[in-house]
Amino acid sequence: MKMLAFTARNRKEILRDPLNLAFGIGFPLVLLLLLSAIQTNIPVSLFKIGNLAPGIAVFGLSFISLFSGMLIAKDRSTSFLIRLFASPLSASDFILGYTLPLLPMAVMQSIICFLVAYFLGLSVNINLLLALLVLIPAAILFIAIGLLAGSLLTDKQVGGVCGALLTNLVAWLSGTWFDLNLVGSAFKAAANALPFVHAVEAARAAVAGDYVSIFPHLLWVVAYAVVIFSLAIYVFNKKMRSDAR
Repeated sequence: MKMLAFTARNRKEILRDPLNLAFGIGFPLVLLLLLSAIQTNIPVSLFKIGNLAPGIAVFGLSFISLFSGMLIAKDRSTSFLIRLFASPLSASDFILGYTLPLLPMAVMQSIICFLVAYFLGLSVNINLLLALLVLIPAAILFIAIGLLAGSLLTDKQVGGVCGALLTNLVAWLSGTWFDLNLVGSAFKAAANALPFVHAVEAARAAVAGDYVSIFPHLLWVVAYAVVIFSLAIYVFNKKMRSDAR
């Protein structure tokens, strides 16, 4: 019950910043509309909606890292968390309390992205529901990245790492805007070693109904999510012990 109360508190904190929420949801949609408009005026299928929409959905989830990182970093910079350390909540309870209110937000962000894509020509069928499920591990991954950054860095540093660095990494290394084969083998190898392109490819396979191709990519995302989430719990636990002394 204490963890659920902490979750409710964090939900209220997130909703108190509607401007950042609107930017996190609105900016990817602006890109979706802009690139779709470009597609209508070029003779090649560079930004086909079936490929573009899943990529934009993953790119949009990268902003969730900023929300989760800023939330925990701001709590660390005040005496709020120090007071909570006296409660029976464990490190995993704290991390779950930060994660649970962000998951519905991530799902809603993906739904809005696919809804806008529908008006741009994306077919609506059961595969979109599957794509939403496939995007959940990616959402957990981005939340975990933010929680890890927030456990280690200040709120200003989190803004730079999760707001600028991470979103650019996702933009360039996910294959959302261009085929990675066009860049070169070294760049493609680096991108394939990270989970972002695999999240995009898994979502694209789900939208296309290519069920066999989903799991090889999804396993990469799940593995990264488990490792980073576990690392966030470990780091936060160490911070709890050091701050409580």
